[in-house]
Amino acid sequence: MNVRAGENPRVPGRRSLRRVVVPAAVAVAAGLMTVSAPLLPAAVAAPAKDGVQQSLNALVKDDGVPAATASVTGRDGRTRNYVAGVADLRTGAKVPVDAQVRIGSNTKAFTAVVVMQLVAEGKVDIEAPVDTYLPGLVRGDGIDGRVITVHQLLQHTSGLPEYGESLDLVGGRYTYTEPRDLLDLALARKADFAPGTKWAYNNTNYLLAGMIVQKLTGRPVGEAITERIIKPLGLRQTYFPAPGDMSIRGAHPQGYLRTQPDAPLLDITEMDPSWAWAAGAMISTNSDLNRFYTALLGGRLLPAAQLAQMRTTVPADELAPGIRYGLGLTSTPLSCGGVYWGHGGTIPGYRTRGGVTEDGRVANVTVTTIPTGAAAQHQAAAVDTALCR
Repeated sequence: MNVRAGENPRVPGRRSLRRVVVPAAVAVAAGLMTVSAPLLPAAVAAPAKDGVQQSLNALVKDDGVPAATASVTGRDGRTRNYVAGVADLRTGAKVPVDAQVRIGSNTKAFTAVVVMQLVAEGKVDIEAPVDTYLPGLVRGDGIDGRVITVHQLLQHTSGLPEYGESLDLVGGRYTYTEPRDLLDLALARKADFAPGTKWAYNNTNYLLAGMIVQKLTGRPVGEAITERIIKPLGLRQTYFPAPGDMSIRGAHPQGYLRTQPDAPLLDITEMDPSWAWAAGAMISTNSDLNRFYTALLGGRLLPAAQLAQMRTTVPADELAPGIRYGLGLTSTPLSCGGVYWGHGGTIPGYRTRGGVTEDGRVANVTVTTIPTGAAAQHQAAAVDTALCR
């Protein structure tokens, strides 16, 4: 999920899990392309004066992040992996190359793709009310599922309140939470605005999107994502944690959280991510994220019409100046011209940023804490360096 810079870690941010400062976080259908994405080229070592490596070194040395990692594929088709810092502040262990991390709101892009696949199959009408698929479920103060559309969920224009505002993401990090209980937290609050009148990042939208996926596929949302996206693309280091799974299965750096400005970093690697669910629970690597966004933007997961809908954006300056939000996708301006498409994610312990350009350059940069202020800007600048060099 995404939390805003400077926010209390109790409260899931309204940015994207992509940017939450502390959240807040299918069977292959006939007719959809399920061929595996081509393997990324073998990674090569980065030159000593490589700008990306220098950016990661600065994030560790100057901004105090414990570790920073990146995977970049340039115009030359070569992939380079980068690491800086240490994987464990207690032991000083080396950072694994292309390690697994919690990817927060990048999960939203996976969820949105499954919903749009269901649109392509004729099982979902993107402009239909939520009540069409979850009848009578969404009711509250200024909240009515009969007037909120699936499109508004995916684009964060529903006006639904944020369920994470009531969560304690530190004290409750070992607690499993059912999606319906999360929805009840949201429905106990007043609507933020009338549907379709504004844009505001909100994890409750993707909680409901996940519920729609489960209702229509008859499978847990994690299984739907696995069968429709992860397996077809061969994303071997990507998974949706099972209920009660608090660990990161593969080689990984520890994730850290500073609960107060002057507090020491807390190791928060182990957690039950059920609170993030379809909005931000997944685990992956930089290179697998690059493969996913490359496949998505290359048309290997959706027909052209549904991909075009995902890429139809509205201003989302709340995230950062110039960013626009589509349906589970963002476009971010580059200093060298054009934009890159991705999502990004922030969840206690990790923050990921990156995406793919129109001409196929792709990069993802991860840090092992939630940077704020200048440090967050420096991470964004590292992505820009990787894509513009």
